[in-house]
Amino acid sequence: MLFDDLKPHIAELRTRLVHSVAAVIVFAFVAFGFNKEIIEIAKAPLVDVVHGDPFIGGIGIFFIALKVSIFTGFLLSLPVVFWQLWLFIAPGLYQHEKRYVIPFVAVSTLMFLIGAGFAYWVVIPLGFEFMWLFAGNLVSFLQGLDEYIDIFTKLLFGFGLAFEMPVILFFLGLLGLVTDKTLKDYFGYAVVIIFIVAAVLTPPDVMTQLLMAAPLVLLYGISIVIVGIVNPYKSDEV
Repeated sequence: MLFDDLKPHIAELRTRLVHSVAAVIVFAFVAFGFNKEIIEIAKAPLVDVVHGDPFIGGIGIFFIALKVSIFTGFLLSLPVVFWQLWLFIAPGLYQHEKRYVIPFVAVSTLMFLIGAGFAYWVVIPLGFEFMWLFAGNLVSFLQGLDEYIDIFTKLLFGFGLAFEMPVILFFLGLLGLVTDKTLKDYFGYAVVIIFIVAAVLTPPDVMTQLLMAAPLVLLYGISIVIVGIVNPYKSDEV
């Protein structure tokens, strides 16, 4: 009985995932034509730190090109992905709430790109410079370009996803699921969770973890203000 009730939702989820994956694949094919340029852009923060290119391309360069193309395809398809996500959750919303589709897609895409940009221009350079000062040679940390690209894409994805926090909490507040008081009461737990997430998503160095945790704590504080506007706590006391 429960499975029968879930069938329409599972079918809808599958449709939205197929459309999202199709968009990523299409943009990935486009990005593959510029894979050399994309790889150079990805290496730029590290090259600036070590004042040179520490990597030598090998037989695995095709898979590296494929990996950066898929990730670039994902970034380019973000509006489509968020639009499909909205179409999945829209049936459960009231009519007046459905008008937020364009702001949701636009702001979600923007926040993800801001998070990825913060990782690219701030976290990666400072994080690797921190390791460089202690190690003197980043090659001792990075066995090859493939490992660097793994760290690079993981950081950009992690920061992009983390910067969605205000958007998620805004809509939870809009739906009446959380209030500003709720977020204030769980602030301590949120900080602990943020540092755990930062430890999981970043390389094992304190600098990079702090560079992720600090803005997330700030974003949580901003989220409290935002939720306080859309769904402030109202005491039952007269």
